[in-house]
Amino acid sequence: MYTETEIKTIVERQRAFFRSGKTLDVKWRIEQLKTLKKAVIAHEAEFEAALREDLGRSTVEAYLCDVGPIIVEINETLRGLKKWARPERHFSGLMCFPSTVTTVYKMPYGVSLIISPFNFPMLLTLGVLTASIAGGNTAVIKASSKSAASTAFLKKFIAEVFPTEYVTLIDGGHDVADLCLAQRFDKIFYTGSPAVGKHVLTEAAKNLTSTALELGGETGNWCIVRKDADLQDAARKIAFFKLCNAGQICININQIAVAEEVADAFLEELKAEFVRQIGEHPTESDEYPKLITDAAYAKCEKLAEEYRDRIVFGGVGNPASRRYAPTILYPVDKNEHIVRHELFCPLLPVVPYRDEEISDLLETIADREHPLALYVFTKDMKWAKKVMQTLQYGGGCINEVCIHMMVKGVPFNGTGHSGMGAYHGEWGFREFTHPSTVLRGRTHFNLPLREHPYGGKNEKTKMSLLKKFEK
Repeated sequence: MYTETEIKTIVERQRAFFRSGKTLDVKWRIEQLKTLKKAVIAHEAEFEAALREDLGRSTVEAYLCDVGPIIVEINETLRGLKKWARPERHFSGLMCFPSTVTTVYKMPYGVSLIISPFNFPMLLTLGVLTASIAGGNTAVIKASSKSAASTAFLKKFIAEVFPTEYVTLIDGGHDVADLCLAQRFDKIFYTGSPAVGKHVLTEAAKNLTSTALELGGETGNWCIVRKDADLQDAARKIAFFKLCNAGQICININQIAVAEEVADAFLEELKAEFVRQIGEHPTESDEYPKLITDAAYAKCEKLAEEYRDRIVFGGVGNPASRRYAPTILYPVDKNEHIVRHELFCPLLPVVPYRDEEISDLLETIADREHPLALYVFTKDMKWAKKVMQTLQYGGGCINEVCIHMMVKGVPFNGTGHSGMGAYHGEWGFREFTHPSTVLRGRTHFNLPLREHPYGGKNEKTKMSLLKKFEK
């Protein structure tokens, strides 16, 4: 258990290390990233073992969703960092004569606080740390107490790889997180729920600390299946995604809106895909992940029981292993409470709608808090593109799920209640740096244009020159 004094000391030591200027050297940052990558590869088995203990992940899923993406993120950063960090030179402009050169430096914030979640404890800790290192910051990491095995391993891992005055991992519950938030950090990056995000932002405001929030979306992510969609393809991809991490993914599908004209056919395809991919008894499968805590399992089970009469697939669980089967609820009205909050579990409400009334559904989605992700399945590309350019959401896919976050060079982010700020690759570097504009003046040829007096015989000449310079 950490005390306020201990955490304050950690922050002060990191601030002293940052002020030494060591992290400003881009070559030094690159060496730290190479060290991190090498350590991740060397400890791959331990990462996967911790993920199996916490979340029941198979080796393949652990690598696919946590370990592999960390290496990809580091590689992208290593390839681009020199270019991203290079100062920008700009012509100062006639208004600034005789100065001709202005430079924009990409400056680190300083001491960063990274608060990471339980659902992807490795990726959403070390992936964010990669961006912090790339930006030239030090980092205090507050890892989740729910993913106990992963946090314990990460604490040991970080201590082996980096000195504490550069990167430190702190464990503990919400009380420890609050002790961290009470300190004055220069950058805060939080991944988690909107409710806690509001608390983080409130605490950050006390010190006017720049904050990035990656949130799940308060009213959940929608997937829309139009009547012209390839139903088998849609079902296959949706089933894969809902099985992944047992639905405990911030960009996962919270509810499906399916055109009632094809609802029955789609449901049969979706049931078949769940069986094909995980078998008839998913709660007995070693490949199927588990819910993170007994409380999470109980919450899922209670909600399923509330909708017991509308369960058309699944609806069974094993409290001993904390595995609850992928469960389809149908029909569910778009205004029911289950589709008005983030589920974060294997329950999948299906909302039927008349395809000709798709505009009404889109109005409903637009009226609610902005989701982190949006997915549409249709052959009508003109309609799909219009929707994706009209609604407010973080990111999404047309005729696909989730893999937009795997594309290099693009941001991952939310908006409104699904977050603020962005990261991955160069976007992560930008998130952990701030631009500083520096004009280089001259001691000769300075004109009196900007100086008093402005009136009298000087007024006409100065106004004439100013208007010319502004063109």
